Amino acid sequence: MKTKSPWLWVPTLYFVEGLPYFIVNTISVIILKDLGMDNGRLALLTSLIGLPWLVKPLWSPFVDIFKSKRWWIVTMQALMAAAVAVLALTLPASSPFTWTLILFVITGFASASHDISADGYYMLALDEKRQSAFVGIRNTFYRIAMVFGQGVLVVLAGWLEKRTGVVSRAWTLTLVGTAILLALFTLYHSLVLPHPDEDQSAGRKTAGEVVKEFGMAFGSFFTKPGIGLTIAFLLLFRLPEAFSVKMLYPFFSDATGAGGLGLDKAAFGLVYGTAGVIALLLGGILGGLDISRRGLRKCLLPMALSLALPCAVYLFMALTQPSSLWTVGACVVFDQFGYGYGFTAYTVYMMRFAEGPLKTSHYAICTGFMALSMLLPGAVAGYLQESLGYVGFFTMVMICCIATVSVTLLARRRLS
Repeated sequence: MKTKSPWLWVPTLYFVEGLPYFIVNTISVIILKDLGMDNGRLALLTSLIGLPWLVKPLWSPFVDIFKSKRWWIVTMQALMAAAVAVLALTLPASSPFTWTLILFVITGFASASHDISADGYYMLALDEKRQSAFVGIRNTFYRIAMVFGQGVLVVLAGWLEKRTGVVSRAWTLTLVGTAILLALFTLYHSLVLPHPDEDQSAGRKTAGEVVKEFGMAFGSFFTKPGIGLTIAFLLLFRLPEAFSVKMLYPFFSDATGAGGLGLDKAAFGLVYGTAGVIALLLGGILGGLDISRRGLRKCLLPMALSLALPCAVYLFMALTQPSSLWTVGACVVFDQFGYGYGFTAYTVYMMRFAEGPLKTSHYAICTGFMALSMLLPGAVAGYLQESLGYVGFFTMVMICCIATVSVTLLARRRLS
């Protein structure tokens, strides 16, 4: 184990951790919209297929019981490759989308299970010094997967659509290529991942012991001081983005007569999936540096404003319907940079609240509320947009900024 350099597997492992997440949570929206699903069902169903990440804390303790984490990694990667391949080959030209949704859910559960095992394996396969040394590498390659999933694959699908003239065929070819890539990574990791001595299923806790300990952690979480305010903060801090995110691709792709911008997939992949993601990452880096320098309490309100108020660019675009890709790109970059900067406060707040003897379990429960904060508004966003139109919908999104600011002001009072 000790002779295998982490450079051989850490970058690829975290690229594979990120890619399926963006396939399920971003590309699913684009595929189903391209194949004719209305905005109401689109937002509802693509929110529901994100459930695996909501309930991930509930089954994460059991990954430690059955088999090794290395086994989970390789098996889940193989399952994801197979699910994406079947998804590609069964993609319908139009409704119904039953099997498409089922395969997205399977990919989601495999991806969430892979997240659990990969993060645990990272700590078992590396000593503390190398864990610290490679944390930046793992985060960087997860973000590269973000650019690849939301940018490169979407641009590729747009290019193939123009070449073939058939939307479903373009996505089939794109997903087949993605499945082959995942299969190659599966084979590679089956060969190069070390076998840590600690990564064994023998001698671990029983299912009953795990259930008992998780019950204690779950119960103690809801008795922590300030739990009510913290839950409100976790659910409301990102409310404007939670409503808008599922409607961004429909807004970009719908015809101008329907209130949209009339852009194609390639433009969306370039503007939102590439330039927007880079701006998001830069904002996150700046946010981390700012909190480390000034502290969370001083940064919390400015970061909340930075996260919420730039959503106004979508209202501006809904009102003016700009035709210039440069104008659209500038608006998206401004919004995503502000979101990346502001979201840092949310992450640090969760870490601060989780501090204590059960911080790992408590942080996992916080991430469950984080997923819930996106699922609930996202599920109804499409129906609201269909009722209000894009101008009315993005006006409502701006009104939601009041909830973000209000809960931030209350939360800030509890910070020392």
